Amino acid sequence: MSQRPTQSEINNALWKACDTFRGVVDPDDYKNYILEFMFLKYLSDKWRDTYDQMKEQYGDNEELIKRKMSRQPYQLPEGCSFYDLVNNMDQPDLGERINKMVAKIEDENKQKLEGVFNADFNSNKIGDEKSKNERLKNLINDFNDSKLDFRPSVIGSIDIIGDSYMFLIERFASGSGKKGGEFFTPHNISVLLAKLMQPKAGSRICDPTCGSGSLLITVADEVKDSEGKKSRDFALYAQESNRNTWALCKMNMFLHNMDDAHTAWGDTIRNPKHIEGDKLKTFDVVVANPPFSLDKWGADSAANDIFNRFAMGVPPKSKGDYAFISHMIASAHHGTGKVGVIVPHGVLFRGSSEGKIRKQLIENNYLEAVVGLPQNLFFGTGIPAAILIFNKGKTNTDVLFVDASKEYIAGKNQNELGTEHVQKVVAIYNQFKEGKAINEGEGVVLVDKFAYRATYDEIEENDFNLNIPRYVDTFEEEAPVDIAATQKEIKNLEAELTDVRKEMDAYLKELNLID
Repeated sequence: MSQRPTQSEINNALWKACDTFRGVVDPDDYKNYILEFMFLKYLSDKWRDTYDQMKEQYGDNEELIKRKMSRQPYQLPEGCSFYDLVNNMDQPDLGERINKMVAKIEDENKQKLEGVFNADFNSNKIGDEKSKNERLKNLINDFNDSKLDFRPSVIGSIDIIGDSYMFLIERFASGSGKKGGEFFTPHNISVLLAKLMQPKAGSRICDPTCGSGSLLITVADEVKDSEGKKSRDFALYAQESNRNTWALCKMNMFLHNMDDAHTAWGDTIRNPKHIEGDKLKTFDVVVANPPFSLDKWGADSAANDIFNRFAMGVPPKSKGDYAFISHMIASAHHGTGKVGVIVPHGVLFRGSSEGKIRKQLIENNYLEAVVGLPQNLFFGTGIPAAILIFNKGKTNTDVLFVDASKEYIAGKNQNELGTEHVQKVVAIYNQFKEGKAINEGEGVVLVDKFAYRATYDEIEENDFNLNIPRYVDTFEEEAPVDIAATQKEIKNLEAELTDVRKEMDAYLKELNLID
């Protein structure tokens, strides 16, 4: 048996494979080549590993082995393995060969894998025919490295491959700037949102703007049974409007052993895909990191929405934040469903139609918590964001406000939410959930300058403005100024300045620059 590679060794080998395309192909394009090749290698290694185990168990009984292999979770057609590429890498038509191979794999696995391979390995983006073959040959050799042996018998847990895939997605998102934010939510932000949602075993969980699926997978990893142990008892639903990103999500789910997830491609607002009869399918948990303040989100047809998602009002054409929030609220189970959404701060206080929607959400007693996040956490934007938690099963009218704007690890290009910061926010949320409701009077400071439990009356008095500083007092008194000491310091500085001027004049006279 080969020596098991470490997570770091796998990650480094994968990142090194990107050198094949760096400086030749735009990173937003070559990420698809790398991720799809990794997926092909995983399918091939897992298939080969299963076949070898069958061979060891059943010997030369090829008919039985063939029958057993036909019952595997996916099928790898003959001639469509990564190792067929290794054996034919000197052929002149390598790009076309890869395209035909992955097309066959999709055809053989329509339900689970159709649409996941979108990269054109025969594209002129990779170079002319000669340089294209050389680059693809280098790519095959990179993935034929012993550090990238993805056989389960070698690597053990499937999480290693899933984590490596997430590693690549995050690195690509970091390098893609604004585009990166469209398909990946930084991991610890996903962890924070997942822990705030507290998903239970048996939950039906949905992300209507799923990107590469990282947030949904993180929420699924947080599902606990009645004894607080991790559970695989959940059903996942996702939708994504960008086809390439949707394909990333399908691969990501497969690599995390969640390939039974219902992943749909399409515009969530204009064409929601998760339907039951003539109504929206509803869920126990709905989470999302939708595009911030999206323009042209579909306002023209929102007033006549057949699912009545915009009964509280139609958001402005140029800012779709409340369109996604309205969809998520409508998609949560009545009386029990929870919603967690990442939003720009403008959602908390903007007026007009957004103010009216916000007021109704609070009047309906859906809003449970507002968590302000630090600035510069997200790829492609330095603005601070917030997490809104809605609960359609609230038993009181209080709202938790948390100012976590100072809870971060400073980075050169981007800040990071540390594990200790996540734990601090989750702890105060749990304290809020376990505490008694405020029946009358003013709210309660839970942690000075950090968390405040507000009453409905307070929010109403603030005209339903949710701007966090209205509730969490972060004012820092300046240290008192010692007037006498300051006056003395000024006199000393003036005396020093007089001496320096005299010394300067003396030098200038020596140089005959002044009389």
